[in-house]
Amino acid sequence: MAKVVCVLYDDPEGGMPKSYARDDLPKITHYADGQTLPTPKGVDFNPGELLGSVSGELGLRKYLEANGHELVVTSSKDGPDSELEKHLHDAEVVISQPFWPAYLTAERIAKAPKLKLALTAGIGSDHVDLDAAVKNKITVAEVTFCNSISVAEHVVMMIVSQVRNYLPSYEWVKKGGWNIADCVSRSYDVEGMHIGTVAAGRIGLAVLRRLKPWDVHLHYFDRHRLPEAVEKELNLTWHDTVEDMVKVCDVVTINCPLHSETLNLFDETMISKMKRGAYIINTARGKIVDRDAIVRACESGQLAGYAGDVWFPQPAPNDHPWRTMPHHGMTLHISGTSLSAQARYAAGTREILECFFEGRPIRDEYLIVQGGKLAGVGARSYASGDSTGGSDEAAKFKKAS
Repeated sequence: MAKVVCVLYDDPEGGMPKSYARDDLPKITHYADGQTLPTPKGVDFNPGELLGSVSGELGLRKYLEANGHELVVTSSKDGPDSELEKHLHDAEVVISQPFWPAYLTAERIAKAPKLKLALTAGIGSDHVDLDAAVKNKITVAEVTFCNSISVAEHVVMMIVSQVRNYLPSYEWVKKGGWNIADCVSRSYDVEGMHIGTVAAGRIGLAVLRRLKPWDVHLHYFDRHRLPEAVEKELNLTWHDTVEDMVKVCDVVTINCPLHSETLNLFDETMISKMKRGAYIINTARGKIVDRDAIVRACESGQLAGYAGDVWFPQPAPNDHPWRTMPHHGMTLHISGTSLSAQARYAAGTREILECFFEGRPIRDEYLIVQGGKLAGVGARSYASGDSTGGSDEAAKFKKAS
């Protein structure tokens, strides 16, 4: 029997939904690159249900208990007195989501001698100290591609919302006003703008594809240049440095992983190289940007706006300055946890657990660390020393020159 500790966000304030806005979800079998959706032997939930909160339990309890395992589900994850800390000593599996990450620092991993699997129900394993996972031969896995399109849709929504000044205009409606001049004094057209993505992986490329029909100029930076056919199809301009790209862009969207080279990538210096009045959209990770530099840029007008879906730490404290800075379009970390995405990442979590407990190989595209080394997608996305998630040691990393 194994103890599985699952860290999920709190239930809705009014309790779990008794009904949902829609009766079903569209049927999707493959992602854009041909990868199939998760294929567990079975699921114990109805797609479209709220699965990512504590009472949803990712639909795992029936499966785990039927196979003799113990499941502990909690939202209490931070500090020495948290429920997560209390169960680390005999936990064999820890599951969490990027939206409510259970930070598995080197110190916490040292308290978990039985830990064999750190599983992300979603995408992004930067909340796990990967070096410590390697040293302790802990398998780290995530459900790659499960919510990439969900995030890409959120990015496009945020771009249009910021450029068209949607949120302040909506507030005038709620206040009972008809203040057209106030609404349009910061409203522009997206058409003709130069929009660039930092990284053109699954999310970044999906953003570019969705923006192509908008008659905009598309740019990207990525270490791995896209095939020439893709560049021609989308009329993309590739830049070999982030600095070169941001100089020409009206909107910059950040879609890269958090690691040692991207930590504080958008600091005071980088932001100063952007066009005055540009926008930053960040659905990647909060620590890719300098928190206070973003605030100053929004206050000074160097940035026309900042819309983000990611914070550090998560949940963000009530006094986090991004909550009150001008011209922001912040959301809680929700871009990748739509009900549609939850069905996919819950099924992917079940698939990974089935493989783990049955001794079958976990999909290569789901693996980050295995057998004491970076593996699968992790070997392509991270490098040794990329331990930035939740650890005080993260401060030692500096942006690559």
